[in-house]
Amino acid sequence: MTHMTPQEFRHLGRQAVDWIADYWETLDSLPVAPQIAPGRIRGRLPDHPPTEGQPFEALLGDLSDVIVPGLLHWQHPRFLGYFPANASGPAVLAELLSAGLGVQGMSWVTSPACTELEQHTLDWLVELLGLPDHFRSTGPGGGVIQDTASSALLVALVAALHRAGKGSVRREGVGGTQYALYISPETHSAATKAAIVAGLGEQAVRHVATRPGTQELDVAELRALITRDLDAGITPLMAVATVGTTSTGAVDPVADIGRICREHGLWLHVDAAYAGVAAVCPELRWLNDGVAQYADSYCTNPHKWLLTNFDCDTFWVADRSWLTGALTLLPEYLRNAPSESGEVTDYRNWQIPLGRRFRALKLWAVIRWYGAEGLRAHIRQGIALADRLAGWIGADERFELRAPHPLSLVCFRLRTPPDADRNEANLRLLKAVNATGSTFLTHSTIGDDVVLRMAAGGVLTEERHLREAWQCILQETEAMQGAQADARPRLP
Repeated sequence: MTHMTPQEFRHLGRQAVDWIADYWETLDSLPVAPQIAPGRIRGRLPDHPPTEGQPFEALLGDLSDVIVPGLLHWQHPRFLGYFPANASGPAVLAELLSAGLGVQGMSWVTSPACTELEQHTLDWLVELLGLPDHFRSTGPGGGVIQDTASSALLVALVAALHRAGKGSVRREGVGGTQYALYISPETHSAATKAAIVAGLGEQAVRHVATRPGTQELDVAELRALITRDLDAGITPLMAVATVGTTSTGAVDPVADIGRICREHGLWLHVDAAYAGVAAVCPELRWLNDGVAQYADSYCTNPHKWLLTNFDCDTFWVADRSWLTGALTLLPEYLRNAPSESGEVTDYRNWQIPLGRRFRALKLWAVIRWYGAEGLRAHIRQGIALADRLAGWIGADERFELRAPHPLSLVCFRLRTPPDADRNEANLRLLKAVNATGSTFLTHSTIGDDVVLRMAAGGVLTEERHLREAWQCILQETEAMQGAQADARPRLP
């Protein structure tokens, strides 16, 4: 066995960084999505592990020849599906530093700098996003970096159960008490999964209708469902308000939902995974309406639109005692004087796993490299590109915009003749565009209608890339409509 020496690491590390830089420089020339059959990548890998160690250069070679052809390139300038998963230079370098340090940040004592940098960076982000002061580490609440918004939602639900049961749920489980969780059809599926994991089951989930046109949660129906559950002896537990839904980017009326939650004692979780970081721009602080007054917990993902590579979800609570009260356990092997003094934060009590990586390092690096103005410029560029795209769509009578687009997501669909299957036509267009390899889109539904989604905001995406993607859509539309015309029966 031979460990890599510091000298070898220095030499090979430069090769790895060069490989990444070359990858970024040549991304524009690569197909966005792989056109391969399932099992193709495994078929090119050896059946058995090597008996003897192999040089790192061989791994880099296989990375280029075997792995890259099988990737969906999330950093590609014409990757416009889902939401951006940004990986900026400072974040990647900080992730390398974090890996090299090998820090285990489960408790303050296991690496004080890990905990305190996380607290400080999240306090910076409270200021940058215009979030309430009680989210700061010096207030009654505080923040923590989770892996994803799904984990944030789960721990929020656990904290809500702890508060609703006045501590009994922690000791006895939910027992015979029936709880209800209120979401809309636009809420991320993580909410339903959280109900399953927490032992409430899908039966606890109430789907509140959305308002036509805006796809925002209907507050009147929320009130009606809560009243119905109360009459049936069911305890309303938590409502989830979304700021920037995955399907369409819709923004729920947080303040109106919050007033109902406050009236009936529900926990309000605000899921701003996609859109919350946009509040770094002062003109977009309307995204925070109602958060300061009513949110018991709130999360947003710098790993989507704020230049920080996955995974990095920032999660805050208004009162940390409910969260730590639900999740704190202290086995003998974790006892230490700083923890028992109550003067430090042990982040293991703010999350489901025990162990935790030094995620704050990359967020800290991003904020320091770009500064507030750089972050704002990135957000504004994504919004400007979406506006430009929406203008092109609106000017073409073959297409229609299907949802508001205040941020960087545009939802639209192809118009078809009245006798045609419009959903089938839009799915066929999506498949044709993605099959070209030059552009990648995704789809969703609004009501019964299939819509195509284009999400700007990637680090490398410029207007020319968006224009190229739009041209690809137009070309595939013309090809599809031409084929349909050729297939029509002709008069003899």
